[in-house]
Amino acid sequence: MSSQSVKELLYSQPDGRTVVAKGWVRTRRQTKTAVFLEVNDGSCLSNLQCVYSADTMENIAAELARAGTGASVRIEGTLVPSPASGQKAEIAAVSLTVIGEAPADSYPLQKKAHSMEFLREIAHLRARTNTFGAVARVRNRMAFAVHQFFQERGFFYVHTPLITASDAEGAGAMFQLTTLDLDRIAKSGGPVDYDKDFFGKPAYLTVSGQLNAETYSQAMGRVYTFGPTFRAENSNTTRHLSEFWMIEPEVAFNELADNIDLAEEFIRYLVRIALSDCAEDLSFFDARIQPGLIESLAKVVATPFTRMSYTEAVARLEKSGAAFEFAPYWGCDLQSEHEKYLTEKIIGGPVVVTDYPKEIKSFYMKQNEDGRTVAAMDVLVPRFGEIIGGSEREWRLDRLEKVMEEKHMPRSNYEWYLDLRRFGSTPHSGFGLGFERLLMYVTGMTNIRDVIPFPRAPRLADF
Repeated sequence: MSSQSVKELLYSQPDGRTVVAKGWVRTRRQTKTAVFLEVNDGSCLSNLQCVYSADTMENIAAELARAGTGASVRIEGTLVPSPASGQKAEIAAVSLTVIGEAPADSYPLQKKAHSMEFLREIAHLRARTNTFGAVARVRNRMAFAVHQFFQERGFFYVHTPLITASDAEGAGAMFQLTTLDLDRIAKSGGPVDYDKDFFGKPAYLTVSGQLNAETYSQAMGRVYTFGPTFRAENSNTTRHLSEFWMIEPEVAFNELADNIDLAEEFIRYLVRIALSDCAEDLSFFDARIQPGLIESLAKVVATPFTRMSYTEAVARLEKSGAAFEFAPYWGCDLQSEHEKYLTEKIIGGPVVVTDYPKEIKSFYMKQNEDGRTVAAMDVLVPRFGEIIGGSEREWRLDRLEKVMEEKHMPRSNYEWYLDLRRFGSTPHSGFGLGFERLLMYVTGMTNIRDVIPFPRAPRLADF
């Protein structure tokens, strides 16, 4: 007989039919008259209760002794109504097969509270906990929702390269790739001859798929990329990873206002999907991780996004009289504390800040006519701060060449990018949403290393 998932069984009609369940034991409780096994297979947050009567207990005593927390099991019985509160069905079990033991003296996930720090040390096992199982399910649903959103709106999914010679952000925080014998070169004391390297030039892991996505937007109109990106920043904050996933749409003929509309619609869509399709897991996060989570997410769906310029945002922060760790001033890069204050205290909802000083933004952003600012936009949400960053792109060849010269960027690596402005150039815009940042916001998890299965950060490349 084939097995059904725990989720399927819990939502099935408990009509007394024979069923098979497979999963991992979460808890085992025994009385004089019965044994209760709580089994979970990851399909949902809830466990399936399997009850063995006193008569059955004698026949499976040897297997019961092996069925400790963490053991994988196969259970057969009848699906019956459950007298326990909060669950519709349970299994009146008649057989038990332990497939894989998890000895109590060595299995690290016994029934007790574990710190997030400890669970990061056993990332290969932490998905078996309630918290990380819930994170994984939400991550799965949100990834699918990303594709749904764009596919429903006529976007084309483009696979952009992970290996590149171009720095999309111009910040230089890139992981270099090489097939050269670095030890031999170091011992020789001679210069590195990149002509002998695999690609014949320095190559790196990409920090963004944006520049490549732009090329396809200039041929297919509406495109997006969703894939891993890499930043070699020696940062150990709760909001930074060395490897993370980015969602980056690019739309030909879209100007800044169009870009903002798309970003707002995108956030609303994703949050709405999370509230409707991940309700059980979000209730868990609301109760255990971030009280008030569901209410705050529902408010984002219902509240129009306020739009203001960077200049206005700074002025309102300066006039607030609030004691910030970093004092706001025109020309500063807004800090998380500024973004949260804007959304939570000044506006009371999501805010889109536009037209940032050109000195603090990337080379590819369209320069405004004031000569001081660029057509950039950041979407800020309460409790979190910036969740999306984007801009209208500089589509005028002479303007782009000038800013690249001012920033001392090597033209040889970007001639192909300049070609997009030489031949049939159009206004176009796009934005980037860090997928893990989205997941932190939706789940209420406070450390970005806890919303990706295997985090990569400085001195952390395990598993």
